[in-house]
Amino acid sequence: MTFAVAIDGPAGAGKSSIAKAAAGKLGFLYVDTGALYRTIALYLLREQIDPRDPAAVEAALPGLEVGIEAAEEGQKMFLGEEEVTALIRTPEVSMAASQCSAIPAVRAYLLELQRELARKNNVLMDGRDIGTVVLPDAQLKIFLTAAAEERARRRVRQLEAAGQKAEFEKILSEICLRDEQDSRREIAPLKPAADSLLLDTTGETLEESVQRLVEMVEARLREQGTRL
Repeated sequence: MTFAVAIDGPAGAGKSSIAKAAAGKLGFLYVDTGALYRTIALYLLREQIDPRDPAAVEAALPGLEVGIEAAEEGQKMFLGEEEVTALIRTPEVSMAASQCSAIPAVRAYLLELQRELARKNNVLMDGRDIGTVVLPDAQLKIFLTAAAEERARRRVRQLEAAGQKAEFEKILSEICLRDEQDSRREIAPLKPAADSLLLDTTGETLEESVQRLVEMVEARLREQGTRL
């Protein structure tokens, strides 16, 4: 029997970094579902398709080939044969991902892929609706968040480390807009699952947040008497 940890939370809360590191410590497969939506968003932008146009986006899906590959350095994303892992982390792609992820056809396109990964592996899977929609039967559900200002500061540091210019106020505005879009959309809005545990990382270092997550998983494994 496999064990699934569903992690939801707003943009910039550190879900990917924290979940990836925790998965490595636990020996779980880390699945960044946001990267799946970002990969679709990159494709739409390249093809000059409006990510807010349901009909146009749905029409594009049959010609789209999204691939995911686990590697020691982390999850790799592919569009066809092209690795796009580093290309899907721009603010433009992030906003387009939020917009196209509200389209039912996009979510349906990716749903079975995500569930199949959880059926075959012990997973730490993060996104916006993992505990509420994708893996409603996950053994542990966590809502991971941080204050908007802290998320903006983290994003600025991340972009600057990658050699990109970043303005705090602009990033903060984008994060607040993304929060509003994600929480108000009709299809799979961002919200904590009723049985989720809160993990607020405001003021914590990455290492502290990773350790807290690992301890939460280990505690649930002990509660259920699960051996991996």
